[in-house]
Amino acid sequence: MAVSQRTMKNYAWAMGLRGLLMLLAGLYALIFPGPALAALVVVGGILLIIDSVLGLWSLTFGGGKSGNYWFDVISNVISLILGILILLSPFLATLLTVTFLVYLAAIAAAVVGAMQIWFVVRERESYARIWPVLLSGVFYVLFGIVLALFPLMSAEVLMMFGGILMIIFSFGLFGWAWRLWQRAKDAP
Repeated sequence: MAVSQRTMKNYAWAMGLRGLLMLLAGLYALIFPGPALAALVVVGGILLIIDSVLGLWSLTFGGGKSGNYWFDVISNVISLILGILILLSPFLATLLTVTFLVYLAAIAAAVVGAMQIWFVVRERESYARIWPVLLSGVFYVLFGIVLALFPLMSAEVLMMFGGILMIIFSFGLFGWAWRLWQRAKDAP
């Protein structure tokens, strides 16, 4: 099925707009990582409210019944309350959420590093050189310690890294939009 020239141009414009929004979001995250983290938490709070309201509506009017009716009601009400609390105190929610997530990442990194070190020492006969794996494990553990010691700074650095990735991804979207535009020009 052939796509019309006009439709392809619309896709190209939409892809270009998506790239522009991604570029702006990436620049914002790179230049203002703290406010970008807060904005991300607020968006999460809004999504919690929307999801819980839709879940409760579905349970009440939509016929979306499962075998765990009361569990669904309670989980949707808790999500609604959590979303409202996030919107009432976005600064506190950002501190708690970001710190919790960074501590989870810190624990995961430390555990992975410790497991790597333990495994390579235990199975050292299987390796020609164990030092690269040992060094990798040590770096994982050190990364976990740094994350745990400086959770908010680590979150801002990770947000800046995410901003860089969004900027790179935006150029991919611009390229995709350009290819669609060129294809639309060549279409009959």
